[in-house]
Amino acid sequence: MKTLIAIYRDPRFSPNSVEKDRAILDAVVHRLSQRWAGRLQTYRLEPPNPAFEASKLPVWRLQTPPVILSMGRLPSTLQWLSRQQGLIINRPEAVARCGRSTLVRLMAAHHIPAPPVDGTEGYWLKRGDVCAQERDDVVYCRDVAALAQQKAMFCRRGITDFVVSAHVAGDVVKFYGVRGTAFFRWFYPTDDGETKFGHERRNGAARHYAFSSAGLHRDATRLAEAVGLDVYGGDCIVRADGSYCIIDFNDWPSFSRCREEAAEAISEMVNTQWLMVNG
Repeated sequence: MKTLIAIYRDPRFSPNSVEKDRAILDAVVHRLSQRWAGRLQTYRLEPPNPAFEASKLPVWRLQTPPVILSMGRLPSTLQWLSRQQGLIINRPEAVARCGRSTLVRLMAAHHIPAPPVDGTEGYWLKRGDVCAQERDDVVYCRDVAALAQQKAMFCRRGITDFVVSAHVAGDVVKFYGVRGTAFFRWFYPTDDGETKFGHERRNGAARHYAFSSAGLHRDATRLAEAVGLDVYGGDCIVRADGSYCIIDFNDWPSFSRCREEAAEAISEMVNTQWLMVNG
């Protein structure tokens, strides 16, 4: 008998996306329940989850370590996960590396295309310690004076870890992937109007510049490997000349544009990894 533990994301880390984030995890659990029918017991943990009690999760008595699907980002959740055995998607240490400051260093170390620090069309100031929790965690600044003003506002909010990048003109492209599978999809958010904070509108409607989607897949995979994520998503800007830079990268997105395909790919990946460990 296999044990599956599904940990849902705390709403503070799902701004304007709570139901979408729940839906992808539900879809993966559903597929694994079908794949492992009659051989699976499932536990669903709802946020907030500052601690997990053994009395509620009898995983300590299991002969086979559980499969844990976690969208959790709370420090207490990551600490709990770090003490567990079994197959964990995504690993807590990988989720912890998704803070923007860490991502900037990893992208530089692995030569992943990133936006420049300086430019002539304004700047983006982004919270660096964790993923954005509200619209004001990512701010456009038209010039260096506005940038200085916004930095001061960040500090007044208690945010002293932040990153700065120059605004890059071009098409905003959102991408989604599952490491270890062939699954990789990309979309133009301005085509369907689906957005979290509306920042994509700064670049205007997509012009659909030609670019190498295979190259983006390779770079996204390299970044996922550097971070340690199995399930990932992100954003990039494609310039008029076809070059691109990745401007955001995070653990377990909602896959709202391709949820069913993604759920199938994730369940396949989980099953493959489980068989590799347990035979």
